[in-house]
Amino acid sequence: MLTRRLGNWLGAGVAVAALAFAFYAQYGMDLVPCHLCIFQRVTMAALGAAFLLAALFSRPGGRGIFFAILIGIAGLATIATAGRHAWIQMQPEGSVPACGADLAFMMDLFPLTEVILKVFKAGGECARVDWSFLGLSMPAWVLVIAVVLTAVGLRLNLKKSA
Repeated sequence: MLTRRLGNWLGAGVAVAALAFAFYAQYGMDLVPCHLCIFQRVTMAALGAAFLLAALFSRPGGRGIFFAILIGIAGLATIATAGRHAWIQMQPEGSVPACGADLAFMMDLFPLTEVILKVFKAGGECARVDWSFLGLSMPAWVLVIAVVLTAVGLRLNLKKSA
């Protein structure tokens, strides 16, 4: 039977594996990440950190409500980011506006909240599909992984453990 601690370790491991593949795609396959790709990495890292904290600090005999909340927030952020990116990629070619400034330039110029809003409007580079597996683009796979991790993390940490 899967214990809460083992399940949380596995969740952290899946998040790390997803991030490792993203870095391999960037540096090993020479795929250039767009703004939304970078945000997906940040939210996936937060999801992995939430699982790691749950694995390290949750105790048997009760519910891990605090950790479930952390996993839920990080998971929803990842789902929203990957979902938006997958949606942009499904739009007809040419319907997404051209690219804007790069992320580093925007971070120097604008406050973080405004950068986040600008990034979610996305540019043309976010609409391009450079890689796919089984008919799904990388953001679609991130969406699938985030939905599964979030659901499993909530179930694991909200149920009363023995």
